[in-house]
Amino acid sequence: MSVRHLLVASAAALPGGLGLAAPAGAYTLTTGRLWSLVAALLGLAGIVIGGLALARSRRRTGTGRRGAIVALASGLAGAVIGGLVVAAAEGGPGTGYGIVGGFMALAAGLIAMVLGGLALARSLRTG
Repeated sequence: MSVRHLLVASAAALPGGLGLAAPAGAYTLTTGRLWSLVAALLGLAGIVIGGLALARSRRRTGTGRRGAIVALASGLAGAVIGGLVVAAAEGGPGTGYGIVGGFMALAAGLIAMVLGGLALARSLRTG
């Protein structure tokens, strides 16, 4: 056993438990990790849709505007959920709160919003 496990086990045996909790397992899907996964998938979908909308707005097919709006909405949802996960996290990486995924979702959501905004600006300028 590691020193950390011994400390957590001995603190849990004391009356009141000292407020220490064992970290979540590496493969345990906690609610924080689930929400950060959902947010990251929304951000990733927004990046893909925003990239496609940006490519379509260059070709002036007229379908880039709808994709740009979907990328903006998806990116915003991913960034907001990722930000909420980061704000609600009470521990660092490896504790099961999903803070790493939340930061990744926040970054992916912002990238998706930038791509969607560029595609929307281009489609409005050419359309």
